[in-house]
Amino acid sequence: MSPMPNLHPVSTPGSSADGVWRRLRVPAGLGDTTTQALSSWVVEGGRIVWTGADADVPTAFAGRPEFDGAGRWATPGLVDCHTHLVYGGSRVHEFALRLAGADYAQIARAGGGIVATVAATRAADEDTLYAQAAPRLRALLDEGVCAVEIKSGYGLELAAERRQLRVARRLGTDFGVDVRCTFLGAHALPPEYAGRADAYIDEVCERMLPVLAAEGLVDAVDAFCERIAFTPAQVERVFVAAARLGLPVKLHAEQLSDQGGAALAARHGALSCDHLEHLGADGIAAMRAAGSVAVLLPGAYYALRDTRPPPVQALREAGVPMAVATDHNPGSSPVQSLLLMMNMACTLFGLTVDEALAGVTRHAARALGLQDSHGLIGVGRPANFVVWDIAEPAELAYWIGRRPRCRVVRRGRVVEGGAP
Repeated sequence: MSPMPNLHPVSTPGSSADGVWRRLRVPAGLGDTTTQALSSWVVEGGRIVWTGADADVPTAFAGRPEFDGAGRWATPGLVDCHTHLVYGGSRVHEFALRLAGADYAQIARAGGGIVATVAATRAADEDTLYAQAAPRLRALLDEGVCAVEIKSGYGLELAAERRQLRVARRLGTDFGVDVRCTFLGAHALPPEYAGRADAYIDEVCERMLPVLAAEGLVDAVDAFCERIAFTPAQVERVFVAAARLGLPVKLHAEQLSDQGGAALAARHGALSCDHLEHLGADGIAAMRAAGSVAVLLPGAYYALRDTRPPPVQALREAGVPMAVATDHNPGSSPVQSLLLMMNMACTLFGLTVDEALAGVTRHAARALGLQDSHGLIGVGRPANFVVWDIAEPAELAYWIGRRPRCRVVRRGRVVEGGAP
């Protein structure tokens, strides 16, 4: 293959993408244009205003700047729909414990796991959290990510949860990327509430969530429904509190056991249910009826050395959309590559390349409620897309440890990788 051409005119980071983008190919199902034909689209005011065949670009757009893709493949900007990017400290020592045979639940019961990160996060000020999180976000943006979810859940008290969410908002502003902030106060039971889980859920529902939502820091509400976390009844209280505030919900569900969390979340119209290794038929049926997205997290599956994959074939047969995300977190998924997760979703879970591509674009956007602005290349949408130096789309899932060269257009601006 010839070297990746400079798109004409040569663009500096943050320059406008307005103009005619010519000679590009879009994988099937990810845009208004077809797979094989060379396509063009026109960007004006940061939005795509026309798409079609190269030969059909209307004369009304003559004289606009032209960007020549030279037959390269383009995809919608990638979407990482499940991350925990903002936290303090590290849990590298738990890696050794897992190698010695300890499992997720054993580490948690011994005072490690989420609670260990809570202590480090509570001890960190906002600037420290920002300085630690920024390189994690930059690594994702360098791979073509144009939208990302960042959860709280490592504070487990109002002040620390606020710091996490404020940092997430700052990252979105400073890096010019769409960040969805998800309140995950019901992530684990903090030490000061030991033996008083219902009292902590009172704090989450009656104080923390209303205050943070009033401050504009919450786009969605999540919880962890599991034996080592919270019961379905406690999670339902969180969902009811979210509904009172008009906030959508999602759930960490069926990761370690089947607690019926996915069916519960679906009854509340959840945007997504995530992990799902132990998901059963009832949960699948409920998700299908509700239109909830199944978010697959192969990084956690791999890092925890799990042996039970999520029921991909059953989800496929039911028509439940499947997204793929990094689940970046310090304990169970220290992953900083969404492209690697595409590979793992294919090799470990059995997704096809087309499913993996849809999983990090179209379905991932839906899992965040961003389906109108992300996940597809089409008329009327903001210009969020990536031009790749690859011979075919399968390369995005094929390579392990290689980051294909790309040109990213994010929010209508041409950027060099992740630089703001």
